[in-house]
Amino acid sequence: MSCATPFKMRFVHLDLKGAPPKVSYLSEVFPLLHALGANGLLIEYEDMFPYEGRLMLLRAKHAYSPSEVAEILRLAKLNELEVVPLVQTFGHMEVYYLGEGETSKQWLQQEQNSLAKLCLSHMQAVASHVLAQHPGTTPLVWDDMLRDIPQEQLKASGVPQLVEPVLWDYGADLDVHSKIFLMGKYQECGFQRLWAASAFKGATGASQALPPIEHHVRNHEQWLQVAVSGPVDTLQGIILTGWQRYDHFSVLCELLPVGIPSLAACLQSLVHGGFAEDVKLKVEHFLGVSSLEIMDTVSEGAGSFPGRDIHALVTQVSLHLRSSVDTLLERNRYVTGWFSPYHRRRKLIHPVMIQHIQPEALSLLSRWSNLVQQLEAALQLAFYPDTIEEWLEENVLPSMQRLQGLLQDLGEAAAPLPLLPPPSSCGHGSEPLRGWGPFYQPGQHQDSCLGAQPRGACDLPAEPWTPV
Repeated sequence: MSCATPFKMRFVHLDLKGAPPKVSYLSEVFPLLHALGANGLLIEYEDMFPYEGRLMLLRAKHAYSPSEVAEILRLAKLNELEVVPLVQTFGHMEVYYLGEGETSKQWLQQEQNSLAKLCLSHMQAVASHVLAQHPGTTPLVWDDMLRDIPQEQLKASGVPQLVEPVLWDYGADLDVHSKIFLMGKYQECGFQRLWAASAFKGATGASQALPPIEHHVRNHEQWLQVAVSGPVDTLQGIILTGWQRYDHFSVLCELLPVGIPSLAACLQSLVHGGFAEDVKLKVEHFLGVSSLEIMDTVSEGAGSFPGRDIHALVTQVSLHLRSSVDTLLERNRYVTGWFSPYHRRRKLIHPVMIQHIQPEALSLLSRWSNLVQQLEAALQLAFYPDTIEEWLEENVLPSMQRLQGLLQDLGEAAAPLPLLPPPSSCGHGSEPLRGWGPFYQPGQHQDSCLGAQPRGACDLPAEPWTPV
């Protein structure tokens, strides 16, 4: 593909430690990635790899089989996508606890030793082992562990001759000049080949459901500036990361099908050297949508990209489910005025108010139940059951439970109560009247003891009335 980009290699990151796609879905996605300008995949297998022997306990319940991994590699080759496996050896969590072991603490007590030296020694050992086992490979490492290490220490470690750093920054306000300075530092240390890493999703919030496309496009535009302004031919390529979790204990970020429009916009930005109006039109053509703006058309079911139904339904849920339930429970005047948490705990309501609340609540529940059923069916085509269960429980269940809880309380409040004997006295200072106030048993009239005109369940106006 002829292009104006300084990034000759454009790898798309597949983070499989959360919501790993079925191979059948990947078979639809790979041709689109190739068409959009990707020529490589960085596959973070994590627990989806079919480990054997002592490592078998690392397998996820729905881990890919050896034949499925072979099929992924075949599909990648068919679509001219070079595969680089990402193997976690020493990540952020480990570095955070670096030096906390007793042996390490004793080692660090020696004057010439430091945490930086400990990190570099581990990196040197792992890289040397990989190269000894696979001489034709080139290990890549995330660069954040290297940034603050003095140049002389980096030079002396021997690491620059073993690995190639990946400079990552996912911000829309990426500092171009500081990145160019960092590239120069790495070159002076002996790193001759460098890589960049951007993000098309999974970098703007641990529980983000919809990727902010404008943010991610801007991130890539900034990286383009770094590439054209920095040392010539230093950056070998760029990895478009698409994180699925911030770590193994966090919730899911944006699902891959939901991130496809953002990925398309970012890849085409790299291919054409920017995101001008003509590039935006190309992306919309690839996706089969009329506009990328908040993807309203996609949320209504338009689009022709793999996973468009998931994107549409997730968009509906993310933008409207919680807000619609909040509107009913917190801003509907009949709910807030006549069926507040106080009323609900005591199961008290005027029968007329049931007719103002229950139909709307039932309609809302029915509408969202039908949509969630459609979403679940669409998710089943792309993901395994544990992913579907987790996403629905995190993003759908809380709002649906609030709505169902309202209807359950309405039903209990509307249940007929035994008729109470008329009070013997209505004088102030006597025992409080049971059933006082605007709460009535269905079909029963009560007179106010405060001198107001009698109000019955049948003649209470629909509009709110002012108590006297």
